[in-house]
Amino acid sequence: MKAAIYARVSTANNGQDPTMQTRELREYCERRGWTVAGEYVDIGISGTKEKRPGLDRLMGDAHRRRFDAVVVWKFDRFARSVSHLLRALETFKTQGIDFVSYSEQMDTSTPAGKMVFTVLGAVAELERSLIVERVKAGLRNARAKGKRIGRPASEVDASQIARLRASNVSWREIGRKLGVSARTVRRAHAARGKTVSGQAAASAID
Repeated sequence: MKAAIYARVSTANNGQDPTMQTRELREYCERRGWTVAGEYVDIGISGTKEKRPGLDRLMGDAHRRRFDAVVVWKFDRFARSVSHLLRALETFKTQGIDFVSYSEQMDTSTPAGKMVFTVLGAVAELERSLIVERVKAGLRNARAKGKRIGRPASEVDASQIARLRASNVSWREIGRKLGVSARTVRRAHAARGKTVSGQAAASAID
């Protein structure tokens, strides 16, 4: 069984050596009879960073199936959030790679580890559902108060659009002149046309 070791020392721990993490993880692999296929280390990089050279290299090698298990010191040394952890675990799962967190004693190759993975997934799904529901509730409340939802309408001069169209200027060129999209120009022109038609009809009735 080939294992990859990942260790990280954050910017908040200046001067700390990741050797302690890698030594413990190597000894763990030896006890299980695993061969360390590679060590991936990030030094002086915060766990909140989107890009981490060591972790990026590890994930690339995971896709190349260069090891059978990933062993980390602790969840927060590896992932920046629960959702990030779950995405990584899903990647490992599709590649047939086990994941071990030494400090939390989580091992996805065991029934208990698989259960923890399932629970984490359920918690993340619940969190996403709650966020969606809060957003929907906020929109409903805003509409109830008469607030306009969505992007603010672009201010365009409909009469100027009409004059330019009468001069055979294209929609795109008009939009460029007014600093809006051709679609916005079309809508404003159509709205003006409806307004003019309505006014003409009202005058005829009067």
